[in-house]
Amino acid sequence: MNKIFITGTDTDAGKTLVATTLLYKAQAQGLSCFGLKPIAAGCEWSYVDQGAEQEQGQWHNDDALLLQAASHPAQAYTDHNPIAFPQAIAPHIAATLNKQRLSVESVLNACEKGLQQQVDFHLIEGAGGWLVPLNDNETLADLAQQLVNKQGYKIVLVVGMKLGCINHALLTQQLILSSGLSMAGWVANHIDPDMSEQDANFDYLLQHIKAPCLGRVPFSPNISANKLIQHLELPS
Repeated sequence: MNKIFITGTDTDAGKTLVATTLLYKAQAQGLSCFGLKPIAAGCEWSYVDQGAEQEQGQWHNDDALLLQAASHPAQAYTDHNPIAFPQAIAPHIAATLNKQRLSVESVLNACEKGLQQQVDFHLIEGAGGWLVPLNDNETLADLAQQLVNKQGYKIVLVVGMKLGCINHALLTQQLILSSGLSMAGWVANHIDPDMSEQDANFDYLLQHIKAPCLGRVPFSPNISANKLIQHLELPS
C-alpha cells in the first residue's frame, strides 16, 4: 500500500485539489484508493439517503466530500471525515467551542475505520499547514510523525504558488526535516494567476526543496480534479 500524508504551506495552498487529483491519478492507473480527512472545520448540516443517518443528519465538509467522491470504492462519509466541526476556524478552537478536546490519540482513534481501509493508494489530508494545533501541547505535525513512524506514511508538501511561497515552503521543509522526517515529494500549485515570475520562483524551489517535484498544477478555478491528472505523478 502506498500511504501519503498531504500537508501544505498554508490553509489555502490547495491541499484538497492536489489530494483529489492524486486519487483520480491512482484510479486512472487501475488502483483502489481512499482519501481521509481526519479533521474538517467548516461544515454544513445535511442529510444522506440511507438508513438512520437520514433522520439525524450529519456535518459535511466540502473538501471531505471531494475526497469521498475521488475515492474508489467510496465509503461512508464518516469513514472519510470522522471529526467535523461547523465553525471554519482553527480545529483546536472549534473543538473547544463544541466541548471536545483533540489530541493525537483521540484523532487516531476517530480515524480507526479510515486507517484500516485496504487499498492500493491511501491518502490523508491534513488541515491548514504543518503546525496547526490540536491542543496546547500537540499539533498536526505530531499526528503526522506518528503516521510516518508507526504506519509508514510518506509526506507530500503542497506549495501554494504566490508571493511569499518560497519562505513558507522552506520553513515548512525545515520543520519537517528537523523532526527527523523526510518528504516523498512536493507539488507546486498555482493559486495566484497574477503572481510575478512564476517560473523563477518554481525553479528556486526545485533547487532547494530536498524532495522530487511531483508536478505543477496550473491555476484552475473551474476545472475538476479528474481533468488535471496529467499534471501530477504519484509519489514512489
